[in-house]
Amino acid sequence: ALVLGAGPVGLLGAMALRARDFETIVYAREKAPNVKSALTEQIGARYVSSQDVPPDRLEETLGAIDVVYEAAGASSLAFGVMGEMGANSVFIFTGVPGRKAPVSVDTDLLMRNLVLKNQIVFGTVNAGRDAFEAAVTDVGDFLKRWPEATRALISGRHPVEKARDLLLGKSGGIKHVLQFSV
Repeated sequence: ALVLGAGPVGLLGAMALRARDFETIVYAREKAPNVKSALTEQIGARYVSSQDVPPDRLEETLGAIDVVYEAAGASSLAFGVMGEMGANSVFIFTGVPGRKAPVSVDTDLLMRNLVLKNQIVFGTVNAGRDAFEAAVTDVGDFLKRWPEATRALISGRHPVEKARDLLLGKSGGIKHVLQFSV
């Protein structure tokens, strides 16, 4: 499985795939080594940078791609990867791109691949109670399997007074959260 994006949603998706014994590759923009590539390796997945392997070389470099879990919100990268999927494959959109300039897409190639390669593409955003309950169970499983990697998803915990600095500044790591005192 290929996870497109190394943010918190992508890394949680990679953990879910690894917990179910999928061979998993996290495909992201940043070159390794970095915090996200280290976490990826801790869970037994492979990290590949789009700077090293552009989308049009994915299949020749990694082999047939049968599952893509997109969590980057980068439409041009997503559609580039979609063109490299194998037969009987599934592409799952979870990211939402920001408003940018239009992106050129070879719609004939995508449509031909979807039909002739028997591919599925779908998007998802909301989940029911059962999905949230399963997610809680999964995170508990991740903590048992990869305690350090799971805890590393949150790079920093900050008082609410630091919210402005976090929003306007450049904070490294994966995910920063605000703590509210009661």
